[in-house]
Parts: sequence; structure tokens; C-alpha cells
Amino acid sequence: MRESLAGRADTDVPCGDCCACCASSHFVHVGPGEDDALAHIPAELLFPAPGFPAGHVVMGYDERGRCPMLAEDGRCGIYDHRPRTCRVYDCRVFAAAGIAADRAEITRRARRWTFAYPERRDRDEHDAVRAAARFVRERADSFPGGAVPQHPAQIAVLAVAASDVFLGRAAGTASRATRDTGDGRRIAEAIIAASRQFETP
Repeated sequence: MRESLAGRADTDVPCGDCCACCASSHFVHVGPGEDDALAHIPAELLFPAPGFPAGHVVMGYDERGRCPMLAEDGRCGIYDHRPRTCRVYDCRVFAAAGIAADRAEITRRARRWTFAYPERRDRDEHDAVRAAARFVRERADSFPGGAVPQHPAQIAVLAVAASDVFLGRAAGTASRATRDTGDGRRIAEAIIAASRQFETP
């Protein structure tokens, strides 16, 4: 997930026959440089993305809440050409962060994921993701202006991006011994700094 957020890889989710994310009334963002995806999506299905600069578009969904590129058999009709939004979406992030998604069916499916911890470090990293999600949800007052994500996917992704803060590996973070009782504002600043490395230019 961290490699995907940094734009170095697509996610590799073993979806099987699940297409919950494609059938849950979600808009799909397509960026201005995604020429391959744009060439495979009919123009009439795209419209300007609210709040984004010119060139950013979104694709809506049909009357059943399904992506118009989703075939009746549950397969993506443009899978090899799908937008980056689809390439990086990973419902496991909700299970990893310990929070519910914004759609009941995605939450139900995501709760099926379990995690293995072959090394102690693996457990520590997962605990750090959950600690980050908990801090973001419970300590909004520690962030400048209380500006923290409200959408579950944004919270979960931020928790993954900033999990190093809770391992004490990111610069300027509170140590493991002080992270629960230390300066919340300092921890919030470290979370913001850690998340910036994953921002798309």
C-alpha cells in the first residue's frame, strides 16, 4: 500500500469474485495525465471533478450504483486500462486501520481480511497503522485548525502513510514511550510531514 501511495506500484488485491468497490455508488477520479484510461472511457461518462483544477474528471455510476465500465459478470471492461484510482484502491486498508468503510458492503468484505505476522516487526507495523488511525480520529484538536480527514478511506490511507510516526522512525516524532502522553500537536505535525511524501505532484 505504501508503494502504491508513493506511485511506485499498483496494488495487487486478490479480489476473486468481489466487485463491491465497483458497485457502491462511488465516483472514479481520473487525472489529466491518464491518457490510456481516458481513451477507453466514453467521453459522455466523464465530467469535471468538483474542487479540482481543470483537466481532472470523474466518472459517475449507473442507476444501480455500478461503475458503467463494470460488465454484468462483475468484471471490469477496461481492467488493463483502468484509472489510477482503481489501480491503487485497496479495501484491505480498512481492515488494517481497524475502521469501517463508507459503504456497508465494502466494510463487510473488508472485515474478511486477516493478517499474518511472520516477524515481530510485522505486528509492530500493523499496530502502528491502527495507532495512527486512532490518533487521527480522536485527536483532531491537535491538528492545525482541526483539519483532519473525515472520509473513512482518507483516514485509513493517512494512517498507512503516517504509520512510521508511531514506530518512532519518522523525523521529529514522539518516541514510543511518549507517543500516548506527549505533545499531541507535535505528533500531528509529524503525521502531516510523513504524509507529504505520498502526495501526488
